[in-house]
Amino acid sequence: MKIAKVDIIPLAIPFDFGGKPYGWGKQVWSSLNTMLVRIETDTGIVGWGDAFSYSSRRAIQGVLEEMVTPILIGEDATDIAGLMHRLQKDLHLFGRYGMIIHALSGVDIALWDIAGKAAGLPLCNLLGGRLRNDLIGYSSLFKYNDPELVAAKTRSSLDEGYGLVKLHETGEAEVRAARREAGDGVPIMIDTNCPWTPEQAKQMALAFKPYDPLWLEEPIFPPEDFTALAALRTSTGVAIAAGENACTAYQFRDMFRAGAVTYAQPSVTKVGGITEFRKISAMAAMNGVQLMPHSPYFGPGFLATLHLTAAEANPGYIEWFYLDREACLYGEAIRPKNGLYTVPDGPGLGIDPNPDVIKDYRVKGD
Repeated sequence: MKIAKVDIIPLAIPFDFGGKPYGWGKQVWSSLNTMLVRIETDTGIVGWGDAFSYSSRRAIQGVLEEMVTPILIGEDATDIAGLMHRLQKDLHLFGRYGMIIHALSGVDIALWDIAGKAAGLPLCNLLGGRLRNDLIGYSSLFKYNDPELVAAKTRSSLDEGYGLVKLHETGEAEVRAARREAGDGVPIMIDTNCPWTPEQAKQMALAFKPYDPLWLEEPIFPPEDFTALAALRTSTGVAIAAGENACTAYQFRDMFRAGAVTYAQPSVTKVGGITEFRKISAMAAMNGVQLMPHSPYFGPGFLATLHLTAAEANPGYIEWFYLDREACLYGEAIRPKNGLYTVPDGPGLGIDPNPDVIKDYRVKGD
């Protein structure tokens, strides 16, 4: 079964999260950018993948169209591990991290979707079996910098059935507001997105500690300073989570060797896809680290996360951005019910993107 055609499809779906817009590099984040990778075989089977592209849409599209697609055409779609190894090797001159690996992640997910469809099985069955169907999700709030808004969003999340809430805040007042609103016993996580030096991170970890965070996520810049993360974890007694900015199993190997994290957060759209994610999962289990996948995505990457988690003996929680989106690629099929997610049971990823949503929100002219 050969790869006959590859289409790269950028989408931009407007959303609202109830706060003041913000973003990265002076770009305001106003739409959910998804880079779909559609791979069609000579037998007519189509697989869908998802390459990380929040604010790097044009760059990722260029990598996929100009560097990756020419290598893919004519290759054996069933040789996933071999093909991904060759792609990483052929492109290593341009780096094995960042956008190259993000692009390859989308390809890998699409190939696994094809494998499941060819076998007539859901992806989780190919990964060892569906150990569970209902997966626990948590509400991942945006950054508000406003204690009242944080409290309100925490309350509405709990009222909708979520049992856990993650904040994206760096201020003690916001964390205090969430804990007061949630009460004792409700797990609250704090994702800070790499803002501090090791000493600053220690001060803030101790400031947050009275509010009993389940974990403190990415408190140190640079995120690959695993030695500093390990020291922070040891000196404060606060559980540390990290990994959304790590690529390939090798960075996670170094993370685990350093004893840097309590929770490992590989992102299937960033680490190298399902193939690389599985290596990380095995290493996490061998090192006694709980896998907690990073998954605030809106396309095939989210579905892949559901299948990967369903096949885990000790599954983590499913992350879902708490926002109102103008459209969803999968309609109501993947929306949570009382904080739980159901794994789609169709072959491959279980469900294909809605063609009308693709038509309406495809970015033209890039």
